[in-house]
Amino acid sequence: MKRVVTPELLDEDLGSPEEIAATLLDLRSINQKLGGFSSMTKLLRKVSAKSGTRELTFLDVAGGTGDVAEQVSANLAHEGVRVSASVIDRAPAHMNGRLQTRVAGDALVLPFAEGSFDVVGCNLFLHHLEPDEMTRFFREALRVARVAVVVSDLRRNRFHWAAALLGRLIYRSRLTRNDAPASVRRAYTIPELERVCGQSDARSCDIEQLYFQRVGIILWK
Repeated sequence: MKRVVTPELLDEDLGSPEEIAATLLDLRSINQKLGGFSSMTKLLRKVSAKSGTRELTFLDVAGGTGDVAEQVSANLAHEGVRVSASVIDRAPAHMNGRLQTRVAGDALVLPFAEGSFDVVGCNLFLHHLEPDEMTRFFREALRVARVAVVVSDLRRNRFHWAAALLGRLIYRSRLTRNDAPASVRRAYTIPELERVCGQSDARSCDIEQLYFQRVGIILWK
């Protein structure tokens, strides 16, 4: 299935405040039911285990409301791993969550010094980038990270695209009805991701299939 880039309405804030709020609720449901929360929890758990630390500072890039960072922190707290999370997003209107540390900024030019966080990560962001932008993001995230960069995103295939189309029956917002199938068409396959990861500054890279058409990446500093 060929990768096709079509506009996503939430990216351009092409909706009323009520529609954007409904779309953010849709995204929370998708992350809760289809692997966003569990995938990021698994990736950070692996970083904690391999690095041997039970306390991590975590920057969630394009983290929006902070739902993912907040839920992952809560999940790992039950396992004795303390995650101190911060969120950066380009759109202040998306950052209406409860996390106290929130910054508006550019994911490709992160406004932080080298090694500011143990882990830098993102969820459902990578497919928005073209391959050259992805390489820039990986290098910038690795600059800011001390230990690793973690990524949870979609895998592109016809089954996943069909499932996203079927989801239009239950999405709250017309933005989600447009953006969900568009996101799958923009997503990458694992071989495509492996090629881009090989161009980053990472010492090594782990890529694996995760729950319901998710892919997980850990770039080790």
